[in-house]
This record gives sequence, structure tokens and C-alpha cells, in this order.
Amino acid sequence: MIRYDALDALPVRGALPALGDALEGHGTAVLVALPGTGKTTLVPLALAGLLDAGAPARRVVVAEPRRIAARAAARRMAWLLGEQVGASVGFTVRGERAVGRHTRVEVVTTGVLLQRLQRDQELAGVDVVVLDECHERHLDADTAAAFLWDVRQTLRPELRLLAASATTDAQGWAGLLGDAPVVEAAGVAHPVEVVWAPPARPVRPPHGMRVDPALLTHVASVVRRALSERDGDVLCFLPGVGEIARVAGQLGGLGDVEVLQVHGRAPAAVQDAVLTGGERRRVVLATSVAESSLTVPGVRVVVDAGLAREPRVDHARGLSALATVRASQAAGRQRAGRAGREAPGAVYRCWTEAEDARLPRFPAPEIKVADLTAFALQAACWGDHDASGLALLDPPPVGAMTAARAALAAVDAVDPSGKATRRGVRLARLGLHPRVGRALLDAAASVGDERAAEVVALLSEEAPREYGDDLVGALRTARRGGDAYAGRWRAEVRRLRAVATESTDAPAPGGPRPVAAGEDGVAGLVAALAFPERVAKKDGGSYLMASGTRAELSEASPLRGAPWIAVAVADRPVGKGHARVQLAAVIDEDTARSAAASLHSERQEVHWADGDVVARRVERLGAIELAVRPLRNADPALVREALLEGLREDGLRLLRWTPDADVLRQRLAFLHHHLGDPWPEVTDEALHARVDEWLEPELSRARRRADLARLDAGAALRRLLPWASGEAGRLDELAPERIAVPSGSRIRIDYGDPEQPVLAVKLQEMFGLQSSPEVAGVPLLVHLLSPAGRPAAVTADLASFWKDGYKGVRAELRGRYPKHPWPEDPAGAEPTRYTNARLRR
Repeated sequence: MIRYDALDALPVRGALPALGDALEGHGTAVLVALPGTGKTTLVPLALAGLLDAGAPARRVVVAEPRRIAARAAARRMAWLLGEQVGASVGFTVRGERAVGRHTRVEVVTTGVLLQRLQRDQELAGVDVVVLDECHERHLDADTAAAFLWDVRQTLRPELRLLAASATTDAQGWAGLLGDAPVVEAAGVAHPVEVVWAPPARPVRPPHGMRVDPALLTHVASVVRRALSERDGDVLCFLPGVGEIARVAGQLGGLGDVEVLQVHGRAPAAVQDAVLTGGERRRVVLATSVAESSLTVPGVRVVVDAGLAREPRVDHARGLSALATVRASQAAGRQRAGRAGREAPGAVYRCWTEAEDARLPRFPAPEIKVADLTAFALQAACWGDHDASGLALLDPPPVGAMTAARAALAAVDAVDPSGKATRRGVRLARLGLHPRVGRALLDAAASVGDERAAEVVALLSEEAPREYGDDLVGALRTARRGGDAYAGRWRAEVRRLRAVATESTDAPAPGGPRPVAAGEDGVAGLVAALAFPERVAKKDGGSYLMASGTRAELSEASPLRGAPWIAVAVADRPVGKGHARVQLAAVIDEDTARSAAASLHSERQEVHWADGDVVARRVERLGAIELAVRPLRNADPALVREALLEGLREDGLRLLRWTPDADVLRQRLAFLHHHLGDPWPEVTDEALHARVDEWLEPELSRARRRADLARLDAGAALRRLLPWASGEAGRLDELAPERIAVPSGSRIRIDYGDPEQPVLAVKLQEMFGLQSSPEVAGVPLLVHLLSPAGRPAAVTADLASFWKDGYKGVRAELRGRYPKHPWPEDPAGAEPTRYTNARLRR
């Protein structure tokens, strides 16, 4: 019996006429409705014609981002109809299905919807698709929306599409769905008071998966405060399972208050208990799964830690992980709305009002930050391998798509043009990440469906930390475990065994060899097939992965000391350059070679190391050296590149630089500085850039450092002189090595400073010269020396020095060197190199 009293109380009922008109007239619509209005439950029932005997019967598919939300929405709609799940309303999530032949509303996860679209692009028999909670911007939801729009545009213009959310970029979604009408439903009338409850002392911001324990202690204290100040149940939002467990541990001694933990890994019984209410007052500690679609009855207070988890991918290290970030303003509104669904409530926010204004408006779209390998495969199977033709709110980043296509090519999922192969289509239909799907198919062909499915099930949903970092040990724990994870694992094994049986055929080219029957061999092979770039060899105190990233095991790990491991799960701790192994299996070198065959190479490696050319023939598995042998007859081109590398690293001083060569380089630097072309630039960078012009063919004949030391740099440098223009012949004219001074001496010019060369000459030898000497129009900086060759004065204007500076210098030098001439008028005196006595003779 339909519960009309409960249906009539849902505020979204008032928006149903406008929503119906929008879908009938335009075919698409965007529904904006605050939490608690009934958009997830009443709207699908109305669209399916289940509430009005005269309404046309339609089949409606509702896509939810999470399994817990899909099950809960189906149960709620069935309750409103007075039926059991599986009658008029059913659900399908991975590994679980409750749908009957009379089902008109089916709630599915977005992942399940994508699988159906790949099998049946027309969605035969479906009249309306509702994309619920589209504001969360999950990658599967964005992809499904793009595919559905494509279906409507090309195959089924009668298919109706509805995007629904409480807080979303309504205009963006409307534009994406062909300028769809936006329908807004009246919100819940219950007010929610905001209480700002920041920590008394600053806490460290989140980094990676780390959350400051001081913040979690503060959140627990705010929960206690809320219990004392308010009535009703308390819903507390935390970023992850670990933080929930820590806060739960600090909430002991609450008397008659029940503490419940709800997250994606929670047992179904706990999830049901949270969603059905209880007799005692409750504190529900939840991740973001409780933000949307779920009504937790009895909640009057929300405590929000202000954090969320988002995916991040480190392409350089080949690692994907979740990162803790500040929750967006949209998430904050969603969470606060949980407090006002049934009555007036309050939200305690563990940050300041000023901070709130600086938070991002919406969460980061997953397409911008996540690993796009699965998305790229979905797009390729859809027939748009670069996703350029898909209607997406945000285009996929080019770098992430390039990495994704490379990963797909490595497992033979796409061909060189980017189109999905037959194998790629099978991988897309497994409902697994392509890497793990590849492992299932290839390992099943070698070790059987059952054993392959067991290990893949562990890899497809990360095992609890208490299972340890040994994949084989985790497998044994799951087999005998009675916890919620073990239950889900067993269900997933059954599903994977079935799809492996349907899909298994010959392994891909370069696929695995048959392996021994032992569990270590099976687990290691599956992990290596899933993550070939993470096969790792012990190297000192850590492991070097084929990707080039180093990884470390914990001190207590049973895997320590194994020569080879396959790393299934790893992260990078805060402030560390190395990865930290979370889950791995022991393998042997043969398994590593087989699973990572695409990374195998054998080539000459000639480079500059420890001050000389090192030539080796190296066999590698990615970055891992398997075998190294000295190479006596290395490729001359590689030797030349190594020598150039040495000249860049250790400098051009590796060549033979005579004093004349140094002077030539200085003279050329001077001319280039003042005259420019055609005089060459002779800095290290410029000479490296023109090495083919001045250091050949000598460089091509060199084989090692000793050969470089025999190359005459000066002779080679002369090749850069402007011979073709004839200017080379003016070198001695424009930048002479020596210059004649009034005494008749020829003094060497120091070109060490290209801005202004220096002429160091005894003062008396410059008597009679009226102005400073020049080269290439540049006055020399004259260092006037005493008879003993010591500096007495410096000038670039000799005439001014004779007039103003000489008198003081003369007084000092005359007393010190009385035997030398010190005329009062140096500009008119005879220059000399001799003493007075020598002059008189």
C-alpha cells in the first residue's frame, strides 16, 4: 500500500508538474533540490507512473555514485510503495542484484550504468535516466552523462535525461544537456543553525593521507559538546575509515549513546542500522557517503571536520592514491543539510567563518585529478578514443590521457591508432580497472579462474590495513575472515570467476608463462600482471621498481629480504621521495620478466660517469638492471654523445687549453661583446651549441677523457673565426695581443674582462702620450706601475690623470724611487724604461 502521507510531505512534490513539462517538452532537465526534498525517491516513482494509476508506465533507471546510496534509495522507494525491494523498485550494484520482471524503477551505480551502455548503447526498454548527485563530479557519472547525451543525439531522441543534485553548477549541466530547463524545488523549511567551532590551537593542514591527530581529538570534543548542547542524533563527517576509527576510540564513556561507523567498507547490517534508526541516542561517524541520497533518521546535529578525500595520480612515479583535502563549500552545504531534514537542527563546523569563504565552491572534478586509464578505455570502446567528441563539463587533461593510452597499449587494449581492440572491449566489460582486468584474463589462462579471481578481488578493493602488506597473507586472512571485507571479497570472487570463465582466452602477446601451483606464485603473478611497472628488485636497503621509483617495506614486513616483489599498493609518505609498500607479493625473476615483458630492453649504454666515458651493454626491465657487461666497441655516435655530456658536466677545461688558446678565447669574447657578429660568442653554452663547427673531426676520433686532453682547443677555436667574410684577417688589428707604448715596448693586453681590457705598464713608459690607447674603439683600462712593477694608479682617461692624479703619485714615487725620472710635465716628457743614470749615459 502506497504511503501517500509520507510522499505528500516531500517538498519536491510541488516541482513535479514543471519537471514533467520540461521532460515532455525538451527531453532533458536539471533538477535542483535541497537535501531531504525527495528528489532521489519521489521523483523516480513519479516519472515511472507508479503513483498515479492514470499515468503512463515508464521504465526509469536511477544512477547513484555509491553502492550504499543505491541500495538505500531502492529500499526507501520500495517502502514508500509498501512493497519489497525487487518488485516495482529494484537495484543493481556490483556483485548484487535485486530486480524482478515487474520492476519499473531500477537504481544502479554509475559504474553499472556504464557497463550497460557499452553492451547496449540504445538502453533498450529504458525511458528515463536520472543522474543523481551529479554535483559530486565522479568520473563514472560524468562519463555516463556524456554517453547518454550521445545516445540521445544519435540513436534515441526520445530518451529522457534528468540531472539531479542539491548543490551543482546547474547552468553548466543545462548547457551540457542541450540548454535543458532548470527546475528548482522548494527546500526543506527546517532551519539549520551554523556554529563555528575551530580548534583552539592551530593544527597542521592535511597532507597526503595524513590528518593531524590534534584535529581528530578536537572533533571528538566537538561531538561531546554537541551531545550536551543539542537534542537528537549526531552525524559527524570525517575523511576516511582510519579517522572514523580514531574518533570512535576517543568517544568512549558516552553512557547510553550508541556510536556507529558508516563507510563504504561497513557491514551491510551496520549500514541498515544507521539508515533505519534506533531506540537509543546515536552518534554516526561517516565518510562522505552520508553526504548525498541517504537520510539518517533522528539526526538533528551535524559535526563537520571539513575534510574530504579525492583521488590523485603521480604519473612520474606510477602511483595512484587518495589525498586528504579541504571539503568544498558545496560539500559543506550538503553535509549541513543532513541536520535539517526532519526538524530544525545545527551544524558545528570545525573551522572559522573566515576560512569558509576561502574554500573552493565545488569539489575538484575527478576527471581533472584521477587516473584516467579506465576512462580512456571506456571512451575508446565508445568509439571516441581521445574523448574529443564527448559532452563533458571539463575536458580530460592531455598529460593524463597520454599516460592512460600508454597504459592501455601496454596491455593490448588499444591499437596504435587508439581504437579499442577485441581484448580492450572484453576488459571494459569486466567492471574492473583495465590493469586488474588484464591480470584476471591473463592469469586465469595460466592458473585457473578461481585462483586468479581470488587475488584480483583483493586488488579491486583495497584490503584493510590490519590484513598486512603480504598479499598471500592477506589472501589467507580473507579466506578465513568473518569481517565485512571478507564477505564482500567472497561475493566479488564469485562474480569475477563467472566473468573470467566467459572472457578467458589465450593470453595477450607477451603474456604470462604457466606458473607453479603455489599461492606465492599465483599472487605474485597476478600482482605483476596488474602492475608490471611495479615489479621491484632488492637494491640495498630498498627496492627499485621497474618504473624507476624506489619503494620501502616496513621493518616488520614478512617480505623483507625477498630478492623480487610485485607491488600491488603503494603510497608516498609526507616528505619522502620513496614509495611505501602497502601490499605486495614475492615473485621470482622469471615472473618479473614475463609479466613486464613490454618493459624489457637490451641496449648499449654509453655515458659520462666518474669523469670518463663508461660503455656497457645493459639488459633492463624498465629501470631495473638485470645484467651488465663491459662494451669494448661501442657505437661511435653514443661515445660522442657521452663525451659531449662530459664537456657539459665537467666543462671545456677537459680539452688542452694552452696560454695562447686562453688568450684567443678572451680576445674573441671581447670582440663579440663590443662588435657582435660576425665575431663568435665563446661562452661554454655557445661553444656547446656549435660543437659540430669547431671541435670536429677531432671529437669524433676521441674515445675517452685522455683523448679530450690531447685536443688543442686553440687550434679548434680558430675554426669559428669569420673566415668567409674576410673579417678573420682583422683579428690582430681589432684585438691585438700586444700594443706598442711610447717607450717602444710592446705590452701584452689582458682581455680577461671583455667589457674593458687592461694594459699593465710602467708609468714612465707612458710619458708623452696625450690620451688612453684604444682597441676596436674601446679605451684600455691602464694600470700604471711603479718602477718595481707594483700598481701605482688605474685610469681609463690618461689625459685627466696627467692633469689631476699624477702630482700625488709623483710625490709618492719620487721619494721611493729617486733614481728614476719624475718630470713635472709627464704629457710632454720623453718616455723611458731606464733610470736617470742610464739616461745620462
